[in-house]
Amino acid sequence: MFYSLVNKILQSTLRKYVERFFDLNDKPIQTQEKILLDFIVKSKDTKFGRLHHFDSINDYKDYISKVPLHEYSDLKPFIDQMRNGCKNILWPGKVEWYAKSSGTSSGVSKYIPVSKESLEGAHLNGGKIELSLYFNYNPDSKLFEGLGLRLGGSTELESHGKSHSGDLSAILIQNMPMWAEFRSAPSSNTALMSNWEQKIDAILDEVISQNITSFWGVSSWFLVLFNKVIERTGASNLLEVWPNLELFAHGGVNFAPYKAQFKALMPGNQVTFMENYNASEGFFAVQDNPDLDGLLLLTCCGTFYEFIPMEIFQGTNSKTITLNDVALNQEYAVVITTNGGLWRYLLGDTIRFISLKPFRIKVSGRTTNFINAFGEEVIVSNAEEALSQACTLHQCSIKDFHAAPVFMESKKSGGHQWLIEFEKEPKNLTLFSNDLDILLQKLNSDYASKRKGNIILGPPQITKGNKGLFHTWLRNKNKLGGQNKIPRLSNERSLITEFIELNEVLHIDQELQSKD
Repeated sequence: MFYSLVNKILQSTLRKYVERFFDLNDKPIQTQEKILLDFIVKSKDTKFGRLHHFDSINDYKDYISKVPLHEYSDLKPFIDQMRNGCKNILWPGKVEWYAKSSGTSSGVSKYIPVSKESLEGAHLNGGKIELSLYFNYNPDSKLFEGLGLRLGGSTELESHGKSHSGDLSAILIQNMPMWAEFRSAPSSNTALMSNWEQKIDAILDEVISQNITSFWGVSSWFLVLFNKVIERTGASNLLEVWPNLELFAHGGVNFAPYKAQFKALMPGNQVTFMENYNASEGFFAVQDNPDLDGLLLLTCCGTFYEFIPMEIFQGTNSKTITLNDVALNQEYAVVITTNGGLWRYLLGDTIRFISLKPFRIKVSGRTTNFINAFGEEVIVSNAEEALSQACTLHQCSIKDFHAAPVFMESKKSGGHQWLIEFEKEPKNLTLFSNDLDILLQKLNSDYASKRKGNIILGPPQITKGNKGLFHTWLRNKNKLGGQNKIPRLSNERSLITEFIELNEVLHIDQELQSKD
């Protein structure tokens, strides 16, 4: 009875909140203009604001004339000062929290400022908006009669002077509103454990017998937890363990390659799958209606957006456009200005708009995560969609993958090498490879043109990854858990060479174990 009352009160509060959100997000251009000028006025007396003459900026045209595009390395000297306790550098006052975002291939860590305004106005506000939209979609929800299982990062918070850094999820757990923490599992101590594999067992010890009604986190990492649940309980699916489960809010990686596995684990239509697009830098979009494709761009959530058409992308030398000028189904690099002090920052993600009224997007890849060794311009969304369709055709599923070019030698054509760790292998790998090739050609005309006659680009070469390959690689890099994930594509071979060497070691180890 008590939790039923809690559910009614919280749901009523959040459903009223969504009305204000719709009012703001229904006027995206005006809202964006107001956000930018508000940021400028607030920050004119910061070190960055004085250097870039914020006191003479009156509109977007002034802004782009005085503030250049930035990559992380350009802002790093300012961020280093902030982490050492200096005030009024990129953002007014002192910033205490920094989201540590480690580069998956370079190993270089970024420390993204999470100001009080960013924490409350972007990250926590984005989560509140997502909940509000879910209740708007499902008014009969009993979500808060149970607990939300959160699966976050495995990085303990580090202290640097008077500032703290760690995985974004760890920062959010430390600053969670009381009402949200009250309805979350596992406990903060367990959620913040640094050893990923020990944490999984500890989470199960806490939640296996609790009333879990929702999941929150990166979908690929939840697979690890879910497989452990089935192994420990002997259940055939998750609804036998948690019968009141109704929501899976996920983000961080493309859901398509995992969808079939999750539907098998949560059969029927009881569970709503709801995607979000959040990162260390902000909370950018959410699936406002689970029945519709694409994510609603949050234009009122602590971020001012600019876009660079990928066909003219030249890094920090690029020309940008605003929401006024975007077009459907074109690839754009995302540039953000945030209430955490990121000014005209190249996020590194690419998106495309699938609707302009309202602005709905799909995350398509990374500006540096692609294969274009032969002019084929294959982006992550191409690879994931082709793989997803090939898996459906061949009734198989994958855990993870990486692809890289095989460069042309003498008279030999080039190609793409795919290293795939299958959850369930196709019966015929050659036919699977052929279909993957055909599907990728249908999705990408540049790839198709380079495949003609096998002159420039030969058929894909698929190497099977041994069980646990990518998990082992992440563990060796101390990157298990959180938002760390395998880079799907690379335009050079250093990373795939590293994967293949590890794959050979695992193959030998597994052969020796089978003989024992």
